[in-house]
Amino acid sequence: MDVRTLMARAATFYADHEAVVWGDRRLTFAESWDRSVRLANGLIALGLKPGDRVGVLEDNSIEAADFFAGAAIAGIVRVPLYARDKREMHLHMLGHTNCRAVLVAAHYASDMDGFLDELPDLEHVIVRDDSYEGWLAAQSDVMPEVEIHPDDNFIIRHTGGTTGKPKGVAYTHRAWLAAGRDWFYLFPAVEPGDKCLHVGPISHGSGYQYLPTYLAGGCNVLLDHFHAGETLDLIAREGIGYAFFVPTMLNTMLQDPTARDRDYSSLKCITVAAAPIADATAYLAREVFGDVLYQGYGQTEVLPVSFMGPRQWFAEVEGSNPIRSCGMPLPFALIEIWDEENNPVPLGDPGEIVAKTDGQMVGFWNNPEATAERVVRGWVKTGDIGRLDRNGYLYILDRSDDMIISGGYNIWPLELENVIADLPGFVEVAVFGVPHERWGETPLAVCVLDGSTEVTEEDVIAICVERLGSYKKPSKAVFQREPLPKSPVGKIRRKDLREPYWEGIDRRVAGS
Repeated sequence: MDVRTLMARAATFYADHEAVVWGDRRLTFAESWDRSVRLANGLIALGLKPGDRVGVLEDNSIEAADFFAGAAIAGIVRVPLYARDKREMHLHMLGHTNCRAVLVAAHYASDMDGFLDELPDLEHVIVRDDSYEGWLAAQSDVMPEVEIHPDDNFIIRHTGGTTGKPKGVAYTHRAWLAAGRDWFYLFPAVEPGDKCLHVGPISHGSGYQYLPTYLAGGCNVLLDHFHAGETLDLIAREGIGYAFFVPTMLNTMLQDPTARDRDYSSLKCITVAAAPIADATAYLAREVFGDVLYQGYGQTEVLPVSFMGPRQWFAEVEGSNPIRSCGMPLPFALIEIWDEENNPVPLGDPGEIVAKTDGQMVGFWNNPEATAERVVRGWVKTGDIGRLDRNGYLYILDRSDDMIISGGYNIWPLELENVIADLPGFVEVAVFGVPHERWGETPLAVCVLDGSTEVTEEDVIAICVERLGSYKKPSKAVFQREPLPKSPVGKIRRKDLREPYWEGIDRRVAGS
């Protein structure tokens, strides 16, 4: 099966149902599909062929929905760009995937200045300005005859690029469909008319929920920006059933003084993913929204790997600590924990998380060396350190390259961040290693406070000593009101915070 065939079937069966909502604009399946067919024909008229890569720089919008289906109809491979990335990153992503065209929202048009001259393969920069609707309407509304196979490439997404240049991660139609199927495996069934809210771009993480909703006859409701109060209003007003939030978004909404003043009875499932969530945030979200919280783990390279719903997340299980886990292996996913020689470790021991799923990447685009490093015997190495307990709960200890070695002890920043975030008044926290004369390096915590509660450095150190032991305590806590620096996909950039402390020091991991 391929994405186009299944989307065409949904557009036929649910023609009069609402498919896409963005602001005041509301389209039925028939209307949205017609726009996508016209866009596909417009791209084909430019000389683009199946398998060609086409970049896109956009926020959530009706036009984003046009391209999601339009690219699939034409057999074109989407290459989403990150709106918050710099010019050189756009050049890299378009260049190394040999994109022949790029679609750009009008307010990002200047980001593409000079690209036609700098990228030899790039032939068209299509700006969605005031002329877009007229151009679209002039295209044929007849479904193009394009041959598509399940193992043809569907999309190339890029890793976040926190170290080095981002790598292109290629998915086939088959893999993308499998990823969406497994993503929704534990969720309450999507029924025609159910609404899924997308605050994050559908060209990225939230897009994994776009296609399963569409194929089931649900309506995708798009927001092009995040505001806590507006998002809460929209959930209640539109009767949202499904939503995807990173933990920082969820925490910000919960801190809104009016968070409890609305009817959330339509909610079936809130997915929390892309970063760790603090215990206090999870418990408060359950209190406000009900038993609708689902947490998942995966990466751009392999997903989804683990998931759990409220009955698993908030359970009391002997031998496990579910609130601190990131779910349990999905029925169609395999998870192992490996040592540094790529051998499985005993159950319960820490090591690198490796996984196999039907929705994993084909490989890194035009980068066989990187692919060989990350894919070993068919297993994708995540670079995350974790462990599996005897009940099947998966715990992420941290990224392997974020580990702090202090006086010979391995300390995982995430452990400290989870504990510190339990203190009242914390919006977010980041822990990283800084140089220390005696111990080589030691943890430092940067804490973002909301001002509601007075918290001291002694409070931060004391809770870490109490929960984790003295050797894991941070040597210092820094307080601020400004948000922490984040990657384009919303992950905290620990390395950016850490860098000033290591200025002038050759090794980034100090010895004792």
